[in-house]
Amino acid sequence: MNYRKVGRTGLQVSPVCLGTMTFGDQVTEADAISMTHAALDAGVNFVDTANLYAYGRSEEIVGKALKGRRDDVVLATKVGIDMSTRPNEYGLSRKHIIQALEDSLRRLDTDYVDLYYIHRPDYSTPIEETLRTLDDLVRQGKVRYLGCSNLRAFQICKALWTSDVNGLERFDCLQTPYNVLTRDIEYEVLPVCSDEGLGVTIYNPLAGGLLTGKHDPSKSPAPGTRFSNDRQGKQYFDRYWNKDNFDAVERFRALAATHNRDMSQMALAWVLANPTVTSLVMGATSMKHVQHNMAALDITLTKEEMDGCDEIWQALRPLRFFYGR
Repeated sequence: MNYRKVGRTGLQVSPVCLGTMTFGDQVTEADAISMTHAALDAGVNFVDTANLYAYGRSEEIVGKALKGRRDDVVLATKVGIDMSTRPNEYGLSRKHIIQALEDSLRRLDTDYVDLYYIHRPDYSTPIEETLRTLDDLVRQGKVRYLGCSNLRAFQICKALWTSDVNGLERFDCLQTPYNVLTRDIEYEVLPVCSDEGLGVTIYNPLAGGLLTGKHDPSKSPAPGTRFSNDRQGKQYFDRYWNKDNFDAVERFRALAATHNRDMSQMALAWVLANPTVTSLVMGATSMKHVQHNMAALDITLTKEEMDGCDEIWQALRPLRFFYGR
């Protein structure tokens, strides 16, 4: 396993991060623990969860899976998305962040988190309040590094500026969607991260499973997939399930066949080929998925293959004119 530094920090993580959104939902506790151990045994040292995932159940399972191996793992969790409709149990206020972290530490059965992400921006809370609270948690030793997720380029810049002028801990990592069908972050977000020294972890590297090639647009989503999930199915359906994307998937299928590649492995290898990307979050529902997708680490795509992926994107989202020069 060739580990990668997280941005400008000294922290090193595996290029594949085990995603646990399915734990406690699509994946049973026993299977989740087995999958986690298999990933760790294969050299993965990066595990990603969130308080929102299965409303805390994912964190509980991750805590059990890491029993006796906690210090070998870079453990990430998140705060910010609604856990209930009660006041102060959502968002990024000082009150909610402190309570949410204590709850996460209890569920994870640990006294610290290596990487703590804000899950999304909170437009009702000043960024300085959020960052001062996170800074306190780092100084208390309950959090090692700070991260952000689902932020736009200007929000990343504003947060970094706020940290710099106030002498606060800064975000060291961004988690964001990125795949062959979703590349808009290349225009501004990735350049900001590269220039400012942020690590980048990728979620949805397979576009919710669309890039596996297993979905048929003429039929309803198959049971047991992201698109049919009771909690997030509609979100994924609205995000990816459309004619343009399926047309692009067929072009990608042809490209993979031409080069004798497995579609999933090729899609993951394409993400990891970007020099700004630190790691990709590999969600899985079975041990077979973990083992199959890990093989992407051994793939180096040729220039012809990379160019083919570029052509798919240009057909999907032709850029007529861009204001930044």
